[in-house]
Amino acid sequence: MSSTAITGIATLVTNDPALGRGDSPLGLIRDAAVVIEGDRVVWTGASGDTPATDHRVDAGGRAVLPGFVDSHSHLVFAGDRTEEFNARMSGRPYSAGGIRTTVAATRAADDAELEANLTRYLAEALRQGTTTFETKSGYGLTVADESRALRLAARHTDEVTYLGAHIVAPEFADDPAAYVDLVTGEMLDACAPHARWIDVFCEKGAFDGDQARAVLTAGRARGLHPRIHANQLTHGPGVQLAVEVDAASADHCTHLTDADVDALANSRTVATLLPGAEFSTRAAWPDARRLLDAGATVALSTDCNPGSSFTSSVPFCVALAVRDMGMTPDEAVWSATAGGAAALRRTDVGRITPGAFADLVLLDAPSHVHLAYRPGVPLVTGVWRRGERVV
Repeated sequence: MSSTAITGIATLVTNDPALGRGDSPLGLIRDAAVVIEGDRVVWTGASGDTPATDHRVDAGGRAVLPGFVDSHSHLVFAGDRTEEFNARMSGRPYSAGGIRTTVAATRAADDAELEANLTRYLAEALRQGTTTFETKSGYGLTVADESRALRLAARHTDEVTYLGAHIVAPEFADDPAAYVDLVTGEMLDACAPHARWIDVFCEKGAFDGDQARAVLTAGRARGLHPRIHANQLTHGPGVQLAVEVDAASADHCTHLTDADVDALANSRTVATLLPGAEFSTRAAWPDARRLLDAGATVALSTDCNPGSSFTSSVPFCVALAVRDMGMTPDEAVWSATAGGAAALRRTDVGRITPGAFADLVLLDAPSHVHLAYRPGVPLVTGVWRRGERVV
């Protein structure tokens, strides 16, 4: 296998404290180098100690960090909701019901249109440093449309989530129990072969705690691991349910009690925060500081979707988290890389350590802090995915 050394790195974020100096969880190495062999990282250390390799790339005093791990997105859809966004910015509040607009457009689209949209947004995210992403179904809400969404997504990522329980399908509005039966029966049978995860929107206007438990329990029985949309718009049972079923992630976590925070801090469930949603809906920000101080594991992701968070930019979410959610730049970068990996229960991404996939981001800046320090500036100037430079 060919080997490549990236040298002259001003600041290397490894996310392994044992590799760095000081007490930062980022495991920072100054004046550093990384060696890639095939699709893996095989060495990190001081630039002056770099072993011989087949190729060299000079980082020129720039920062290198792990590729972003976006552990929550909704990228299989058609249409947009510009009018809804415009109305919301003019004073109309966000509610779960707007999803039906995207459901209608997605059902009407053919496979080619859906996959073209998916690849467009993936390319957009890759240019901004996202090398691992999760994406969900949830805009079809029929057996055929949910299964095709997952089939299309599985062509592009291993992190595919069945979200038939996004909202109650419009044709079941008068009989939500029958829709839950569909989601946990025939639809699950068709979708499970294409997915790794199962998700449910546990929220007023979507699914209550008992319905959500039924969905996640059925999915787990078919080999899908739970994750959950929890406590976004109001306080509800989502976070407690997530911990109860050992969900990999409870996502949103905007409205939490002390008991919810304690439950997350004493579990394996990651609190995935999605500041793009609060930005786009003018809702209250999640209190990341409260979660971190309690000892909970926090991830940051985009929630890229056409209704409530139409951004594919993890750097934008990092800046929001630092500015409005009480996170330090180090915490936000860790949460957008290693935190996202934890939310997917992965140890081979989100870090730059020997044995991990060679997913790296080169910034046109000397430090990862510039992601928050210079918000909105396109700082990503190079991306390696599985050892191959793709940007």
